[in-house]
Amino acid sequence: MRKNKFTLVSLICTMLVTLLSACSGSGSETAGTTGSPTPTPIATEKPRDPIELKIHAGGVSEDEFNKRFKDVLTKKFPYIKLVWLPTAGAGNSMQDYVARGEIPDIIRNISSTIQTNYFNLGLEYDMRELIKKYNYDLNRFNQVYIKGFQDLTATNGEIYGLPVSPFFSRVLYYNKDLFDKFGVPYLKDGMNWDEIYDIAKKMSRVEDGVNYRGFAANVATFFTYNEYSLSTLDPSKDELSSFDTWKKIFDNYIRFYQIPNNAIAPTIPEEGALFQKGTVAMHADIYSPYLDLSMLKNWDMVSIPIIEGAPKKIGTFPPGYLLITKQSKYKEDAFKVIMEMLSDDVQMTDAKNGFLPTVANKEMMNVLGQNAPAYKGKNMKAVGYYEFAPLRPGRAKGMTVVETNVADTLLRTNFLEAAQGKTDSNTALRKTDEQLKAEVAKIKAATK
Repeated sequence: MRKNKFTLVSLICTMLVTLLSACSGSGSETAGTTGSPTPTPIATEKPRDPIELKIHAGGVSEDEFNKRFKDVLTKKFPYIKLVWLPTAGAGNSMQDYVARGEIPDIIRNISSTIQTNYFNLGLEYDMRELIKKYNYDLNRFNQVYIKGFQDLTATNGEIYGLPVSPFFSRVLYYNKDLFDKFGVPYLKDGMNWDEIYDIAKKMSRVEDGVNYRGFAANVATFFTYNEYSLSTLDPSKDELSSFDTWKKIFDNYIRFYQIPNNAIAPTIPEEGALFQKGTVAMHADIYSPYLDLSMLKNWDMVSIPIIEGAPKKIGTFPPGYLLITKQSKYKEDAFKVIMEMLSDDVQMTDAKNGFLPTVANKEMMNVLGQNAPAYKGKNMKAVGYYEFAPLRPGRAKGMTVVETNVADTLLRTNFLEAAQGKTDSNTALRKTDEQLKAEVAKIKAATK
């Protein structure tokens, strides 16, 4: 009987202790006692209301945009409907859209037309606030393209755009079948223009009625992609920039067209299209995922030669830049889209498909063109054999702006005359200088 009574008392005491512990449990955990903490409810993000973001991506087709970006963006941002604004054809320029009041949220533009297609239209928006908010790391990019664009567009450190492929570097292509035919050793990376000139002399000949040329080129690459990063119009003066350096560039290339049987074609487009016909041994051009050489059975490429005394850098056509318009109602969403378009995952896929990355990531350069059938077995190291040259500087603040394409066209046209023997390099460059001054005067008169 005493045993049962003791058991009953013990049971009652145990129940009381348990009850007291339960009542004070939450306070004990707060004070740091042991035990499982109360689970914190998982916050669920409220679904976003659907929005539309309009994109005007100059220089990129809708098909290319869809393949490179649309699926990734739709999956990442299901609430965003991306609206593609046509860029080709009449009525589809940036000026046309602004005139109609159809201002896009995101624009892709290039540095040479940023003035007329963005700033002059009152669309500029400084991204720095959003960059700070999202702690976005600009150091991941090749700083040539960040600093160069700031130098071109900013007055007080503004960041109006972030760099996006495609952009193009320079290489020297060669037709292995012709090298085999004439018993000349294949080219290799790191050669200079004097070595290439000697090979061009050996390869320029007429056999069985066929004129085989040792060298041809996309002539624009001589100037727009020069390794000096030299602008045609001087940044701070209304004249040709650095006459002596341009003469060095002209003389280096003109000599190739003075080789017997290697006369330059009548027009620059014809000259640029000769390599694909199979009768040209070497061809200076851009590296581009768009360049079709499938008609040649056996081609490869090496690093672009450097002019003696010039910086050992590869001149490039700069990337496009993704810009947000200040009129956009969805600037933050537009910035999120841009961040995703420039993410490592997207750029790695791009690189494998042959697009040069805008980030400073050697791993991407190592896989360049890996998934592109056209580049299977090709010397891809040639594309980045040297560092990329800085962007060509724009005009200084307050100077009259002449579009880069206009200035470069004058230079190319006068080079063609010199290469055809109609004039000499000194006269051609003096003519270019006079034409540039006239162009500046015309623009000044029109804006008074």
